[in-house]
Amino acid sequence: MVSAGRALILALLLAGGFPAGAGTMLDETQSAAFRAWFVRIVGEQLRQGPSPRWVHQDCAGLARFAVNEALRTHDHRWLKANGVSNRYLPPELHLTPEQQGLRNRWKRWDGGSGPFVTAMGLIQDNSVFVSKDFNQASPGDLLFFDQGDDQHLMIWMGGYIAYHRGSASKTDNGLRAVSVNQLLNWKDTRWQPKLDNPNFIGLFRFSFLSR
Repeated sequence: MVSAGRALILALLLAGGFPAGAGTMLDETQSAAFRAWFVRIVGEQLRQGPSPRWVHQDCAGLARFAVNEALRTHDHRWLKANGVSNRYLPPELHLTPEQQGLRNRWKRWDGGSGPFVTAMGLIQDNSVFVSKDFNQASPGDLLFFDQGDDQHLMIWMGGYIAYHRGSASKTDNGLRAVSVNQLLNWKDTRWQPKLDNPNFIGLFRFSFLSR
């Protein structure tokens, strides 16, 4: 039996996703810069631990936080506040005022928008389907899993996969980094990003990206 959540996602795939509004879509150069910053910011959370400005620390919260920070201006003040070295920085996005409005403005299923959206909402209302073939992944793409009563996001970092397990403790911040080989051979097969895994819905790209 197909779960209600999975049915929604399958319907989204058939519909072709939800494109961003006119004027807010990043061009190819901006999209490439966004992906680089998005991956860098997720990587900094893994390296340093969660930023104190990152609220709602779960899988969707990691993606929302990294998106919002990637869309900022990364000046000296931002670098210092986030503990980021000024070496080997990606190029700036140079956003228009309208594009800057993408920060903390996620589409919701009811037609509204706001700073919070669930993992399901990120995929259903704010992303477009790329493929179920993991070989088609680009850095910054989201891996989406539907486990029936729960949905989960992971992030393709270009050489490995990052995610937040959804809970944390004093000795475990909940962040994880795993290799492709580790995930493809995960003991619980529901988490394997394979074509024949019905729990792996596929790869998704943020709808405001043009590539």
